[in-house]
Amino acid sequence: MATFFFDIGGTLADGSLEADGSWLLRPRPRVTQVMDAFAGVPMGVISDPGTEPGAAARVREALHQAFPGRFPDDRLVHFGPKTGRAIFDDAVRSSGGAADDCVFVGEDHDERAFARTAGLRVAPHPVFTRAAVENRPVFWTRIDVPQGQVLGVLESVVNGTEAVPVHVASPRLVLAMATAVGVDALHRAGFTADVRGQVEDTAAFLVRDDRPVPVPEVFAAAGDGARAPAAAEGAMRAAAAFCFASGELTGYPGRLSSLGPAPGGVYVAASAGVPVEEVHAPGARPGHTERLLPDPALLSRPGETRAAHLTAAPPAGFDETGDGLPSPETLAAVRATVTPEALRAHVARISGVEPLVPGEPLKVRSRDAAHADNARVVDALVRHFEDLGLVVRRHSFMWRGHRLFNVEAEHRVEGADSAVLITGHLDSTAESGDFTGADGLPRPYDPAVDPAPGADDDGSGTAAVMAAAECLHALVEEGRSPTRHVRFVLFNAEEQALVGSKRYARAAAAADDRIAGVFQLDMIAGLQDGSPPTVEIHAGSSVPGPVVAASDTLGDLVARTVPAVASGLAVQRLTGPTDPALGRSDHASFHERGWAAIAVSENLFGVGDGPGTGTRQYHTPGDTLLDVDHDPRYAATIAGSVTATALTFAGL
Repeated sequence: MATFFFDIGGTLADGSLEADGSWLLRPRPRVTQVMDAFAGVPMGVISDPGTEPGAAARVREALHQAFPGRFPDDRLVHFGPKTGRAIFDDAVRSSGGAADDCVFVGEDHDERAFARTAGLRVAPHPVFTRAAVENRPVFWTRIDVPQGQVLGVLESVVNGTEAVPVHVASPRLVLAMATAVGVDALHRAGFTADVRGQVEDTAAFLVRDDRPVPVPEVFAAAGDGARAPAAAEGAMRAAAAFCFASGELTGYPGRLSSLGPAPGGVYVAASAGVPVEEVHAPGARPGHTERLLPDPALLSRPGETRAAHLTAAPPAGFDETGDGLPSPETLAAVRATVTPEALRAHVARISGVEPLVPGEPLKVRSRDAAHADNARVVDALVRHFEDLGLVVRRHSFMWRGHRLFNVEAEHRVEGADSAVLITGHLDSTAESGDFTGADGLPRPYDPAVDPAPGADDDGSGTAAVMAAAECLHALVEEGRSPTRHVRFVLFNAEEQALVGSKRYARAAAAADDRIAGVFQLDMIAGLQDGSPPTVEIHAGSSVPGPVVAASDTLGDLVARTVPAVASGLAVQRLTGPTDPALGRSDHASFHERGWAAIAVSENLFGVGDGPGTGTRQYHTPGDTLLDVDHDPRYAATIAGSVTATALTFAGL
């Protein structure tokens, strides 16, 4: 008889470390149905609970609470690092059978590779557990939705067969994992499924290429309207992106394979150990690589109902008959708390200019996801939010053997119907910097040791979120209260292809979270000397449906608020399919689920045909508080505008 071993985080359940120190696990979609189908089959766990004292015991307790009676044999529950085959060998021995009789079910492709070296069969998602038992492969599959069909119909077909979507490119194209059984079901339902290779120990990414692509005149002159040149440009851009990425990764033992054109670039499948996140084409703009996560609920977009309501009714907290601006009391609180001095102090601590904790010696060297200081910064952020009386959770996920946390701090309101999110990303990188070895020769960036202060990217956004929390605290101390929950969220591993916000939004959708809107702050302090101060408000989304208009509504609210906070700041509204930040910051992870979301930034992408006037130290060790382009006063204007808008939207 086979024995199944499941990874917990992201595969079996979404995990969070609660305010009281306990773990909470919420089962992922379709997991319990798979377990029901294999009732009586021995089931175990191979998971890494982290190194915190008592973590294994707390995770074990949460496991039995989330899955009562599913894992009765503690001998089959294995906790520890999955950075080699040792823990998988231990699991095989505990099963009492052969390695080939054991199946490891895990989302992480690096972990599946280790399991395979230990002789286990593997499945990239619980939906494919039976396929692993029967030695049937899982394929990367492009699903074409024909005219007359809708994504809702596709969802019903996918959820009834061996298929799991990983990305919705448009109403006409979805990238998925599927077995031959799943492909056959799709064909019988009228969908075209183009198989592109086996999943095995690979993960999918969307790699965008921002370089110009000239379209031959023969396509421009072709019939079929704009479709032929658009298709030609897409194919050429995909080819250019894949050739560049594969060339940059030639020295790695794994492989990179093309899964075909994607919005703005190419879909690729990367073998275990191949760092696609480190590939940067010349002229690459922020957020050009996106990690794609399997999710049976991806097609449902639970945020659409609330997004539709936002565009149909006046936003809560704004006076539809007045000027639609925040109240004088809210503006006064913002001016008192979201100040250049407050932002500078926060950035100084998290970027290494000042000690991370006042009175202690440690200064942060880097917030890179692979650096030890990342966890120290998380701890400091948690303490700060707790001191403000907020309910704090750490949302856990694994990335390349590192346990990382998104930080969520919430002010809850009794009877509230939804939450307003003010967000940024807490991690940093210096992967575009120049580094030399002891021999004086150039060497690659080493994220575990090299400095990555990230004062602007995104220390400025992180500081803004912290100041916004302080502003809410001050308002509550005055006796005021919002009508919606207000949630301050700092995502980890944004620089690793948006993986932190992807995990957070996926878990929120699975939990049927009610999110009214998301205000993301990503790089707000970069202003080159002599440049006109400009704020970019990005609302563009490739996701169809009401999310487009709803995100535009949030952008309109911020644009109206800016002059009420400070004069002299130009507002650049960027929306629709031509928004250069489309899909490129953490707000896009919420668009993917149908929620209204915007990203607000410095002049990153340029106004009109002009170049951007933001920091020139993007992704280098020079992105410090002392950089000539770092302007806390400018950052405070942007942060204050977003804070005033978001808190008003929350009912203050």
